[in-house]
Amino acid sequence: MVATNPLAHGAHGHHPSDSEPYMSDAQLAQFRKVLIDWKDSLLDDVGRTVTHMKDESGSFPDPNDRATQEEEFSIELRTRDRERKLLKKINESIALIESGDYGYCEGCGIEIGLARMLARPTATLCIDCKTLEEIREKQGN
Repeated sequence: MVATNPLAHGAHGHHPSDSEPYMSDAQLAQFRKVLIDWKDSLLDDVGRTVTHMKDESGSFPDPNDRATQEEEFSIELRTRDRERKLLKKINESIALIESGDYGYCEGCGIEIGLARMLARPTATLCIDCKTLEEIREKQGN
């Protein structure tokens, strides 16, 4: 199972006030903590997968049992591949926090917005640029 965004489940502790500037030090610290915790959780899942696959890799005499096990391993590996891509996005987001660019659209440079960042802490595009990207992708297919 792909780890879910911890902010989506109320795991954020900082509640910004209306007068607080966008991406204040407190907000950035909270996003950094959430991203690192999310990354640690994903890495724990990877370790459990490796252990599970080693422990369960026995050869079953029944071809149906072997096929079932291979399918389970295949699903687990596809999940880990998605998580690997998510880990890359998390690392990129942490780097953006460090560089001072976190929370700003890579397409147009405007604020992505706290609501969007809380929902998707790895977002790099504002909703308008993301919508345009999706339209272009649909037209290209």
